[in-house]
Amino acid sequence: MLAPSSDLLRAGIGLKLNQIKLATRSYLRDRTNQASGTITSYAVAAGLFVVAGIFLIAACLVGATALFRWIEIHYGQFWAFGAIGALLLAIAAICAGLAAAKLRKPSPHFPSLTSRLRVAIKANPLQPDQIEAARDTAASVLLAPSAGARRRRRSRTRRDNRNMKAGLILMATLLGWAATRRRWQARQMDV
Repeated sequence: MLAPSSDLLRAGIGLKLNQIKLATRSYLRDRTNQASGTITSYAVAAGLFVVAGIFLIAACLVGATALFRWIEIHYGQFWAFGAIGALLLAIAAICAGLAAAKLRKPSPHFPSLTSRLRVAIKANPLQPDQIEAARDTAASVLLAPSAGARRRRRSRTRRDNRNMKAGLILMATLLGWAATRRRWQARQMDV
């Protein structure tokens, strides 16, 4: 009678490990998407820096020539160079500020790996139609003592046996509760 319970335990552990793997893959996929989004933001910001530089140069060539000539005619050559330099500096600062603002976009929020693993461990791997079979198997494991249990019973006290049975009953109760809760949640999702 010990073999079916170990198979059931092995299957349960296998299902839990599968859920943990799925949660880890989901977390890694989200982190990969976040990294590709960050790289895209940096590429867009770099492109904006380049475009800002090109337009800055074009604007400087056209506007600076006209402004320089006008200031030179009215105030002199020294004041013309100073005004053009201040204008170029202001335009460059505005473009750099816009590019820096583009880089400060907040990253998306998604559940952490620990949260996903916690959910994967707590989730019930049984489907609603398998709950009764698992409950019957757990009951038969609890009620039928194995040969090893008979040998150990001779050397253990009654108190140890009661504690072990109470633990197994508690474990079976919690598994039944989790399976019932999972079934109820599945019904809520269908509605």
